[in-house]
Amino acid sequence: MTTRLPGWAQTIRFRLTLTYSAVLIALSALLLGGLYFALSAYLDPKPLNPITVNKVHRGADGELKVKEGYIIQAAELSSIESAVNYRTLETLRNYSAAGMGVLFLVSLGTGWWLSGRALRPVRRITATAQEISATDLSRRIALDGPKDELRNLSDTVDDMLGRLESAFVAQRQLVDDASHELRNPLAVIQANVDAVLAHDDTPPDDRAQATAIVSRAIQRMTRLVEDLLASARRNSPAFVDADVDLAAIAGEAAEEYALLAADRELRLVRRLSPGPIAAGDASALRRAVDNLLSNAVRLARGGSELVLAVGSRHGWAWIAVRDEGPGIAEQDADRVFDRFFRSGQRQPPSTVPSSGERRAGLGLAIVRQIVESHGGSVVLHSEVGIGSTFVLWLPERSLTNTTRRSPTPPDEDPLGPRL
Repeated sequence: MTTRLPGWAQTIRFRLTLTYSAVLIALSALLLGGLYFALSAYLDPKPLNPITVNKVHRGADGELKVKEGYIIQAAELSSIESAVNYRTLETLRNYSAAGMGVLFLVSLGTGWWLSGRALRPVRRITATAQEISATDLSRRIALDGPKDELRNLSDTVDDMLGRLESAFVAQRQLVDDASHELRNPLAVIQANVDAVLAHDDTPPDDRAQATAIVSRAIQRMTRLVEDLLASARRNSPAFVDADVDLAAIAGEAAEEYALLAADRELRLVRRLSPGPIAAGDASALRRAVDNLLSNAVRLARGGSELVLAVGSRHGWAWIAVRDEGPGIAEQDADRVFDRFFRSGQRQPPSTVPSSGERRAGLGLAIVRQIVESHGGSVVLHSEVGIGSTFVLWLPERSLTNTTRRSPTPPDEDPLGPRL
């Protein structure tokens, strides 16, 4: 049966105290023991070995005579010296033992105090960690003092808390935004079902219109769910990058969006230069191209030209999508890649089919996430009222001995200025 120790006896502070005391006592014992044995070997101490002799006196005639009934103890001078040394070493041993006992008690108190001071930052770290909850990660340890190991530990924990807080804030924002985006199409579906589709006497034209509205709402929710899945999939650690032919994935995307572009009377122009190879996930990069084409087809003016191009420059492979849509204001150029960004700019009915407000949703945010996870960047070149060009810059895998990659992707539009 094991004996349960009290809580204070199971702490690191108690173990440090015992360790400190044990080490101090062991060193003291070695020092005093070595000194004792060294003196013993040098002084050759021995107990006094006296001899008994009769007491004598000098008689009247000058002769020494034994005094009857009286005896005395006598010893040689060397024996007396050895006896003195023996008593001295015996006294040293007794006082050393008593001193080590007192030193042990004092070392316990000193060790307890020193370990408490050394572990004070750990107690502060523990107290702060106990006060932190999953819903409030704003607390920080902010340990001051010398730049030692505990200070480095505290700073590391603070940095970790900062990253966790940012991740939780982004997660809550994503959930709130996704809930808001899903609430609108669900409300549209519910309203049309209650007002039109649930009644048997609804005219066929109204029923067909309500069905089309519900279908569009379902498509919006489907795109949102697919974007969420794509974002979660790219964050998964189970990815194995491979060589990706950018012209091939761009060509596949162009084939799928050709009919959608034709429905809006858009001329889909392909400029797919063969050769650019990037290292990454083909399905993720295809998703990025799909999102750009989807936005371009939805926002471009009817009868305008839509360009999808692939090429390489300065060691960077690129995929570009150019449309002749409403364009993006300069102040919105960076924020358009944020999740569920809304510019608030009302677009003319002739430029955006069945859309009153330019919305980025998750599409462009996922495009940026995918490209940056591949070591590249996405760049926007846009003019309000003229159109936009989105360029995906990726490190080119198929570099030659004469080609060197520039530190950063080029700033210019690879499709050149608009005519």
